[in-house]
Amino acid sequence: MAIEIKAPAFPESVSEGTLVSWSKKVGEFCQQDELLVEIETDKVVLEIVAPNAGVLEKYIKNDGETVKSQEIIAYFKVGEATETISKAMSKTIEKQVISDTADASNQVILSPAAKKVAAERGIDPSNLSGTGKDGRITKEDVLNHQIADQTRQATISIEIPVGKRIEERVPMTRLRKRIAERLLSAQQESAMLTTFNEVDLSQIIQIRSKYKDIFEKTHDSRLGFMSFFVKACVEALRRYPIVNASIDGGDVVYHGYQDIGVAVSSERGLVVPILRHAELMNLADIETNIRLLGRKAQENKLTLEDMTGGTFTISNGGVFGSMLSTPILNPPQSAILGMHEIKERPIAEKGTVVIRPMMYLALSYDHRLLDGKDAVQFLVTIKSLLEDPARILLSV
Repeated sequence: MAIEIKAPAFPESVSEGTLVSWSKKVGEFCQQDELLVEIETDKVVLEIVAPNAGVLEKYIKNDGETVKSQEIIAYFKVGEATETISKAMSKTIEKQVISDTADASNQVILSPAAKKVAAERGIDPSNLSGTGKDGRITKEDVLNHQIADQTRQATISIEIPVGKRIEERVPMTRLRKRIAERLLSAQQESAMLTTFNEVDLSQIIQIRSKYKDIFEKTHDSRLGFMSFFVKACVEALRRYPIVNASIDGGDVVYHGYQDIGVAVSSERGLVVPILRHAELMNLADIETNIRLLGRKAQENKLTLEDMTGGTFTISNGGVFGSMLSTPILNPPQSAILGMHEIKERPIAEKGTVVIRPMMYLALSYDHRLLDGKDAVQFLVTIKSLLEDPARILLSV
Protein backbone atom coordinates (compact mmCIF):
# COMPACT_ATOMS: atom_id res chain seq x y z
CA MET A 1 0.00 0.00 0.00
CA ALA A 2 1.45 3.37 -1.06
CA ILE A 3 0.80 6.45 1.06
CA GLU A 4 1.58 10.12 0.58
CA ILE A 5 4.39 11.85 2.45
CA LYS A 6 3.53 15.52 2.89
CA ALA A 7 5.34 18.59 4.18
CA PRO A 8 4.20 19.69 7.65
CA ALA A 9 1.47 22.29 8.09
CA PHE A 10 3.33 25.61 8.32
CA PRO A 11 1.95 28.45 10.49
CA GLU A 12 0.66 31.61 8.83
CA SER A 13 3.99 33.39 9.38
CA VAL A 14 5.83 30.73 7.31
CA SER A 15 4.82 30.51 3.64
CA GLU A 16 7.30 27.89 2.39
CA GLY A 17 10.38 25.84 3.19
CA THR A 18 13.37 24.24 1.52
CA LEU A 19 13.87 20.47 1.33
CA VAL A 20 17.36 20.13 2.82
CA SER A 21 18.17 16.48 2.10
CA TRP A 22 16.65 13.04 1.91
CA SER A 23 18.10 10.61 4.45
CA LYS A 24 16.79 7.60 2.53
CA LYS A 25 17.11 6.64 -1.14
CA VAL A 26 14.26 5.43 -3.33
CA GLY A 27 13.78 1.71 -2.66
CA GLU A 28 15.69 1.80 0.63
CA PHE A 29 14.03 0.12 3.62
CA CYS A 30 12.97 2.35 6.54
CA GLN A 31 11.95 1.44 10.06
CA GLN A 32 8.92 3.17 11.54
CA ASP A 33 9.80 6.66 12.91
CA GLU A 34 13.18 6.62 11.12
CA LEU A 35 14.18 10.00 9.67
CA LEU A 36 13.22 10.43 6.01
CA VAL A 37 13.88 14.07 5.21
CA GLU A 38 14.55 17.52 6.72
CA ILE A 39 12.75 20.70 5.66
CA GLU A 40 14.24 24.08 6.57
CA THR A 41 11.97 27.07 7.11
CA ASP A 42 13.07 30.59 7.91
CA LYS A 43 12.80 29.70 11.60
CA VAL A 44 13.50 26.02 12.25
CA VAL A 45 14.43 22.69 10.64
CA LEU A 46 11.49 20.26 10.59
CA GLU A 47 12.02 16.50 10.51
CA ILE A 48 9.69 14.07 8.71
CA VAL A 49 9.87 10.43 9.78
CA ALA A 50 8.63 7.16 8.28
CA PRO A 51 4.96 6.58 9.19
CA ASN A 52 5.44 2.78 9.08
CA ALA A 53 8.07 0.22 8.17
CA GLY A 54 8.51 0.20 4.41
CA VAL A 55 10.37 1.79 1.51
CA LEU A 56 10.41 5.12 -0.26
CA GLU A 57 8.71 4.49 -3.58
CA LYS A 58 9.15 7.86 -5.35
CA TYR A 59 10.47 11.38 -4.77
CA ILE A 60 8.21 14.27 -5.77
CA LYS A 61 10.57 16.91 -4.39
CA ASN A 62 14.37 16.70 -4.51
CA ASP A 63 17.13 18.18 -2.36
CA GLY A 64 17.15 21.98 -2.44
CA GLU A 65 13.64 22.39 -3.87
CA THR A 66 11.01 24.70 -2.36
CA VAL A 67 8.00 23.08 -0.69
CA LYS A 68 4.67 24.51 0.40
CA SER A 69 2.66 23.70 3.50
CA GLN A 70 1.10 20.22 3.29
CA GLU A 71 2.52 19.67 -0.22
CA ILE A 72 3.14 16.06 -1.30
CA ILE A 73 6.90 15.43 -1.40
CA ALA A 74 7.10 11.64 -1.82
CA TYR A 75 5.23 8.34 -1.94
CA PHE A 76 5.95 5.64 0.63
CA LYS A 77 5.18 1.92 0.28
CA VAL A 78 4.36 0.06 3.48
CA GLY A 79 5.49 -3.51 4.21
CA GLU A 80 8.39 -4.14 1.82
CA ALA A 81 10.94 -5.20 4.43
CA THR A 82 11.47 -8.84 3.36
CA GLU A 83 11.84 -8.15 -0.35
CA THR A 84 14.13 -5.17 0.15
CA ILE A 85 16.41 -6.93 2.60
CA SER A 86 16.57 -9.97 0.29
CA LYS A 87 17.64 -7.75 -2.62
CA ALA A 88 20.24 -6.02 -0.46
CA MET A 89 21.68 -9.36 0.67
CA SER A 90 21.82 -10.61 -2.93
CA LYS A 91 23.74 -7.50 -3.98
CA THR A 92 26.15 -7.92 -1.06
CA ILE A 93 26.80 -11.58 -1.94
CA GLU A 94 27.26 -10.66 -5.60
CA LYS A 95 29.80 -7.98 -4.73
CA GLN A 96 31.67 -10.42 -2.46
CA VAL A 97 31.84 -13.06 -5.23
CA ILE A 98 33.16 -10.48 -7.70
CA SER A 99 35.71 -9.30 -5.14
CA ASP A 100 36.87 -12.83 -4.37
CA THR A 101 37.17 -13.64 -8.08
CA ALA A 102 39.24 -10.51 -8.66
CA ASP A 103 41.57 -11.39 -5.78
CA ALA A 104 42.03 -14.90 -7.19
CA SER A 105 42.80 -13.67 -10.71
CA ASN A 106 45.26 -11.07 -9.46
CA GLN A 107 46.88 -13.69 -7.17
CA VAL A 108 47.31 -11.17 -4.37
CA ILE A 109 48.73 -12.99 -1.34
CA LEU A 110 48.70 -11.19 2.03
CA SER A 111 50.14 -12.35 5.29
CA PRO A 112 47.54 -12.45 8.12
CA ALA A 113 49.04 -9.34 9.75
CA ALA A 114 49.08 -7.46 6.42
CA LYS A 115 45.49 -8.42 5.70
CA LYS A 116 44.38 -7.11 9.12
CA VAL A 117 46.22 -3.76 8.74
CA ALA A 118 44.96 -3.26 5.17
CA ALA A 119 41.36 -3.89 6.26
CA GLU A 120 41.65 -1.54 9.24
CA ARG A 121 43.08 1.28 7.12
CA GLY A 122 40.93 0.79 4.02
CA ILE A 123 43.84 -0.02 1.68
CA ASP A 124 43.10 -1.95 -1.54
CA PRO A 125 45.45 -5.00 -1.65
CA SER A 126 45.55 -4.86 -5.47
CA ASN A 127 47.53 -1.60 -5.20
CA LEU A 128 50.26 -3.21 -3.08
CA SER A 129 53.58 -4.76 -4.07
CA GLY A 130 54.93 -7.62 -1.96
CA THR A 131 58.50 -7.98 -0.76
CA GLY A 132 57.99 -11.23 1.10
CA LYS A 133 58.63 -14.79 -0.03
CA ASP A 134 56.93 -15.58 -3.38
CA GLY A 135 55.75 -11.97 -3.61
CA ARG A 136 53.74 -12.22 -0.41
CA ILE A 137 52.60 -8.83 0.94
CA THR A 138 53.82 -8.22 4.46
CA LYS A 139 52.60 -5.85 7.16
CA GLU A 140 55.60 -3.59 6.43
CA ASP A 141 54.56 -3.39 2.75
CA VAL A 142 51.12 -2.10 3.79
CA LEU A 143 52.55 0.49 6.18
CA ASN A 144 55.18 1.67 3.67
CA HIS A 145 52.49 2.03 0.98
CA GLN A 146 50.38 4.19 3.29
CA ILE A 147 53.34 6.42 4.22
CA ALA A 148 54.25 6.87 0.53
CA ASP A 149 50.61 7.67 -0.34
CA GLN A 150 50.33 10.25 2.44
CA THR A 151 53.60 11.87 1.37
CA ARG A 152 52.39 12.07 -2.24
CA GLN A 153 49.09 13.65 -1.16
CA ALA A 154 50.89 16.19 1.04
CA THR A 155 53.15 17.12 -1.88
CA ILE A 156 50.19 17.55 -4.20
CA SER A 157 48.30 19.67 -1.67
CA ILE A 158 50.99 22.34 -1.49
CA GLU A 159 51.71 22.54 -5.24
CA ILE A 160 49.33 25.44 -5.86
CA PRO A 161 50.28 27.75 -8.75
CA VAL A 162 51.53 31.14 -7.59
CA GLY A 163 48.81 33.77 -7.68
CA LYS A 164 45.89 31.32 -7.87
CA ARG A 165 43.01 32.51 -5.70
CA ILE A 166 40.44 29.87 -4.77
CA GLU A 167 36.80 30.84 -4.25
CA GLU A 168 33.73 28.84 -3.37
CA ARG A 169 30.15 29.96 -3.98
CA VAL A 170 27.61 28.51 -1.53
CA PRO A 171 23.88 29.40 -1.54
CA MET A 172 22.62 31.13 1.59
CA THR A 173 20.45 28.98 3.81
CA ARG A 174 16.81 29.92 4.17
CA LEU A 175 17.43 30.88 7.82
CA ARG A 176 20.35 33.16 6.89
CA LYS A 177 18.26 34.81 4.17
CA ARG A 178 15.45 35.39 6.64
CA ILE A 179 17.84 36.84 9.23
CA ALA A 180 19.22 39.23 6.60
CA GLU A 181 15.71 40.30 5.58
CA ARG A 182 14.58 40.89 9.16
CA LEU A 183 17.69 42.85 10.12
CA LEU A 184 17.38 45.04 7.05
CA SER A 185 13.65 45.65 7.56
CA ALA A 186 14.24 46.46 11.24
CA GLN A 187 16.58 49.27 10.24
CA GLN A 188 14.38 50.52 7.42
CA GLU A 189 10.98 50.35 9.12
CA SER A 190 11.78 51.59 12.63
CA ALA A 191 13.36 54.70 14.10
CA MET A 192 16.04 52.77 15.94
CA LEU A 193 18.20 54.45 18.56
CA THR A 194 20.53 52.99 21.18
CA THR A 195 21.27 54.16 24.70
CA PHE A 196 24.20 52.87 26.76
CA ASN A 197 25.06 52.41 30.40
CA GLU A 198 27.41 50.33 32.52
CA VAL A 199 26.71 48.04 35.44
CA ASP A 200 28.80 46.88 38.39
CA LEU A 201 28.28 43.13 38.75
CA SER A 202 30.13 42.73 42.06
CA GLN A 203 27.01 41.74 44.02
CA ILE A 204 25.83 39.17 41.50
CA ILE A 205 29.29 37.62 41.25
CA GLN A 206 29.41 37.31 45.05
CA ILE A 207 25.99 35.64 45.11
CA ARG A 208 27.01 33.20 42.40
CA SER A 209 30.26 32.35 44.15
CA LYS A 210 28.49 31.78 47.46
CA TYR A 211 25.50 29.77 46.26
CA LYS A 212 26.47 28.17 42.92
CA ASP A 213 27.25 24.74 44.41
CA ILE A 214 24.13 24.43 46.54
CA PHE A 215 22.05 25.92 43.70
CA GLU A 216 23.28 23.28 41.25
CA LYS A 217 22.81 20.50 43.80
CA THR A 218 19.26 21.64 44.60
CA HIS A 219 18.03 22.48 41.10
CA ASP A 220 20.33 20.35 38.92
CA SER A 221 21.12 23.52 36.97
CA ARG A 222 24.09 25.86 36.81
CA LEU A 223 23.58 29.38 38.18
CA GLY A 224 24.56 31.74 35.39
CA PHE A 225 24.32 35.47 34.75
CA MET A 226 21.45 35.29 32.27
CA SER A 227 18.83 34.40 34.89
CA PHE A 228 19.63 37.59 36.84
CA PHE A 229 19.34 39.66 33.67
CA VAL A 230 16.03 38.05 32.72
CA LYS A 231 14.62 38.71 36.21
CA ALA A 232 15.85 42.32 36.11
CA CYS A 233 14.30 42.84 32.66
CA VAL A 234 10.98 41.32 33.75
CA GLU A 235 10.79 43.69 36.71
CA ALA A 236 11.80 46.69 34.59
CA LEU A 237 9.22 45.77 31.93
CA ARG A 238 6.57 45.62 34.64
CA ARG A 239 7.44 49.18 35.65
CA TYR A 240 7.69 50.45 32.05
CA PRO A 241 5.03 48.53 30.08
CA ILE A 242 5.59 50.72 27.00
CA VAL A 243 8.93 48.91 26.50
CA ASN A 244 7.03 45.61 26.46
CA ALA A 245 4.56 46.91 23.86
CA SER A 246 4.64 46.74 20.05
CA ILE A 247 3.23 48.65 17.09
CA ASP A 248 0.58 46.95 14.95
CA GLY A 249 -0.43 49.24 12.10
CA GLY A 250 -1.89 52.31 13.76
CA ASP A 251 -2.28 50.64 17.16
CA VAL A 252 -0.02 50.16 20.17
CA VAL A 253 -0.38 46.65 21.60
CA TYR A 254 0.36 46.37 25.33
CA HIS A 255 1.23 42.84 26.44
CA GLY A 256 0.14 41.72 29.90
CA TYR A 257 2.93 39.11 30.04
CA GLN A 258 6.68 39.02 29.51
CA ASP A 259 7.82 36.53 26.86
CA ILE A 260 11.57 37.03 26.77
CA GLY A 261 13.56 36.03 23.67
CA VAL A 262 17.10 34.87 24.43
CA ALA A 263 19.39 35.03 21.40
CA VAL A 264 21.60 31.95 21.06
CA SER A 265 24.10 30.92 18.42
CA SER A 266 23.68 27.68 16.46
CA GLU A 267 25.36 26.10 13.45
CA ARG A 268 22.57 27.52 11.27
CA GLY A 269 22.96 31.06 12.60
CA LEU A 270 21.52 33.23 15.35
CA VAL A 271 18.16 32.04 16.65
CA VAL A 272 15.91 33.54 19.34
CA PRO A 273 13.89 30.94 21.27
CA ILE A 274 11.31 32.32 23.71
CA LEU A 275 11.00 32.02 27.49
CA ARG A 276 7.21 32.15 27.78
CA HIS A 277 5.72 33.82 30.86
CA ALA A 278 9.16 34.66 32.21
CA GLU A 279 7.40 36.77 34.85
CA LEU A 280 6.25 33.51 36.50
CA MET A 281 9.71 31.92 36.59
CA ASN A 282 12.28 31.89 39.38
CA LEU A 283 16.04 31.81 38.74
CA ALA A 284 16.13 28.01 38.58
CA ASP A 285 13.24 27.88 36.08
CA ILE A 286 14.98 30.42 33.86
CA GLU A 287 18.34 28.63 33.91
CA THR A 288 16.74 25.24 33.21
CA ASN A 289 14.68 26.52 30.30
CA ILE A 290 17.58 28.44 28.77
CA ARG A 291 19.75 25.33 28.95
CA LEU A 292 17.06 23.20 27.29
CA LEU A 293 16.43 25.75 24.54
CA GLY A 294 20.17 26.14 23.94
CA ARG A 295 20.58 22.39 23.59
CA LYS A 296 17.66 22.20 21.16
CA ALA A 297 19.22 25.02 19.13
CA GLN A 298 22.54 23.18 18.85
CA GLU A 299 20.76 19.98 17.81
CA ASN A 300 18.44 21.78 15.35
CA LYS A 301 15.46 20.59 17.40
CA LEU A 302 13.76 23.95 17.97
CA THR A 303 10.11 23.97 16.97
CA LEU A 304 8.07 26.80 15.48
CA GLU A 305 6.37 27.15 18.85
CA ASP A 306 9.78 27.69 20.50
CA MET A 307 10.54 30.56 18.11
CA THR A 308 7.19 32.31 17.72
CA GLY A 309 6.27 35.49 19.58
CA GLY A 310 8.31 37.29 22.21
CA THR A 311 7.81 40.76 23.67
CA PHE A 312 11.44 41.64 24.50
CA THR A 313 14.85 40.20 23.57
CA ILE A 314 18.19 39.82 25.35
CA SER A 315 21.35 39.27 23.30
CA ASN A 316 24.64 38.37 24.96
CA GLY A 317 27.58 39.25 22.72
CA GLY A 318 29.85 39.06 25.75
CA VAL A 319 30.21 35.30 25.43
CA PHE A 320 32.10 35.95 22.18
CA GLY A 321 34.26 38.71 23.69
CA SER A 322 32.29 41.76 22.55
CA MET A 323 32.99 44.86 24.63
CA LEU A 324 30.35 47.14 23.11
CA SER A 325 27.86 46.83 20.28
CA THR A 326 24.53 48.10 19.01
CA PRO A 327 21.94 45.29 18.95
CA ILE A 328 19.32 45.41 16.19
CA LEU A 329 15.62 45.23 17.00
CA ASN A 330 13.69 42.00 16.59
CA PRO A 331 10.39 43.22 15.02
CA PRO A 332 7.68 43.75 16.08
CA GLN A 333 9.32 44.17 19.49
CA SER A 334 10.11 47.72 20.50
CA ALA A 335 13.40 47.11 22.37
CA ILE A 336 16.34 44.74 22.77
CA LEU A 337 19.00 44.60 25.50
CA GLY A 338 22.61 43.88 24.59
CA MET A 339 24.93 42.33 27.19
CA HIS A 340 28.71 42.44 26.80
CA GLU A 341 31.90 41.03 28.26
CA ILE A 342 32.62 41.55 31.97
CA LYS A 343 35.91 43.39 32.47
CA GLU A 344 37.60 44.56 35.63
CA ARG A 345 37.99 48.34 35.33
CA PRO A 346 38.98 51.19 37.63
CA ILE A 347 36.00 53.32 38.66
CA ALA A 348 35.49 56.19 41.07
CA GLU A 349 33.57 55.23 44.20
CA LYS A 350 33.03 57.75 47.03
CA GLY A 351 36.10 59.71 46.02
CA THR A 352 38.44 56.73 45.65
CA VAL A 353 39.46 54.57 42.72
CA VAL A 354 38.45 50.92 43.00
CA ILE A 355 38.54 47.93 40.66
CA ARG A 356 35.14 46.49 39.83
CA PRO A 357 33.80 43.84 37.36
CA MET A 358 31.96 46.06 34.89
CA MET A 359 29.76 45.38 31.89
CA TYR A 360 28.51 47.78 29.25
CA LEU A 361 24.78 47.54 28.53
CA ALA A 362 23.13 48.67 25.31
CA LEU A 363 19.40 49.19 24.82
CA SER A 364 18.24 49.63 21.24
CA TYR A 365 14.66 50.86 20.96
CA ASP A 366 12.07 52.03 18.46
CA HIS A 367 11.80 55.80 18.87
CA ARG A 368 8.38 55.75 17.19
CA LEU A 369 7.04 54.18 20.36
CA LEU A 370 9.55 54.94 23.11
CA ASP A 371 10.75 58.39 24.07
CA GLY A 372 14.37 58.77 25.10
CA LYS A 373 13.26 59.32 28.69
CA ASP A 374 11.45 55.97 28.84
CA ALA A 375 14.37 54.11 27.31
CA VAL A 376 16.98 55.68 29.60
CA GLN A 377 14.90 55.16 32.76
CA PHE A 378 14.22 51.56 31.77
CA LEU A 379 17.96 50.87 31.34
CA VAL A 380 18.83 52.66 34.58
CA THR A 381 16.26 50.46 36.36
CA ILE A 382 17.95 47.33 35.02
CA LYS A 383 21.31 48.69 36.19
CA SER A 384 19.95 49.42 39.69
CA LEU A 385 18.38 45.97 40.04
CA LEU A 386 21.55 44.20 38.96
CA GLU A 387 23.79 46.23 41.23
CA ASP A 388 21.52 45.46 44.20
CA PRO A 389 19.92 42.06 43.43
CA ALA A 390 17.86 42.05 46.63
CA ARG A 391 15.64 44.65 44.96
CA ILE A 392 14.65 42.03 42.36
CA LEU A 393 13.22 39.80 45.09
CA LEU A 394 11.60 42.70 46.93
CA SER A 395 10.29 44.43 43.77
CA VAL A 396 11.55 47.80 45.03
